[in-house]
Amino acid sequence: MNAKLRLFTFSVPWNLALLTLGSMLIAIAINAVAVPHGLISGGVSGLSLLFYYSTQALSPRKWLLLLNIPIGIAGWILVSRRFLLYTVYGMIAVTVCLELISFTLPIHDIVLAAIVSGALLGAGAGTCLRSLGSSGGLDIIAVILHQRFGFRVGQVSFLCNVLVFTCGFLVMDSDTVLYSLILVYMSAQSTDRVLGMFNERKLVFIISEQAKAIAELIITEAHRGVTLLHGHGGYTGQPKDVLMTVVTNMQQKKLEELIFTIDPNAFVIFENTFNVIGKGFSQRKVY
Repeated sequence: MNAKLRLFTFSVPWNLALLTLGSMLIAIAINAVAVPHGLISGGVSGLSLLFYYSTQALSPRKWLLLLNIPIGIAGWILVSRRFLLYTVYGMIAVTVCLELISFTLPIHDIVLAAIVSGALLGAGAGTCLRSLGSSGGLDIIAVILHQRFGFRVGQVSFLCNVLVFTCGFLVMDSDTVLYSLILVYMSAQSTDRVLGMFNERKLVFIISEQAKAIAELIITEAHRGVTLLHGHGGYTGQPKDVLMTVVTNMQQKKLEELIFTIDPNAFVIFENTFNVIGKGFSQRKVY
């Protein structure tokens, strides 16, 4: 089943569907919310607008093309050819959706518009990044830094946009820049949330006198692996068995019942994990 699911997620139709859906969300965020309120979405498109405002030499579209060329080459070299080809489709899909979507959402408050636009924009970018490509521009840089140094994609996008908007204070209205910062912050949070939507798990440490009995029950009832660690009590100095396991969010309550049914005095720590890679959980993603 896992092998079939993995093959499906690597299939061309699935990845094109994700890129198309993500592009639609991005276009709605920009055309239906951001543009009517004069907000700037950030990224490479925002940088191209800054170059246009400051130089008046080329149109924003030409600046966008010039900026995307070296970024695309970097994606080809540092990520993969497959990633770049899917990204080219994503960029085309975003362009087409921007041309087709012309309605406006009835949002009158500019702060609310910044929040909604950012959430939609991040959801769209995150959906594209769940494929084997992206929507282009800043997302390519984010993927490169994520693969090389482990930075979160949303974190990279937000930090880069902060630099863009800091320069924007020189050539743009201050209120517009500040409202747009709300947009890009929400976009970064939304992107990370979508990317981690199906990957978050609970890392569990269990300290108990009945560690072996609990371990057997976790294996047979929760169908999860368990690692037995050997520790010592800091106060008593007595040896203690510590169990470590990983479960899904849905299994947390069931695991609590299993543990405390055997040992009501057990000491249990649940910790959120952003991503778990390995058998029974997510597979390592290679663009």
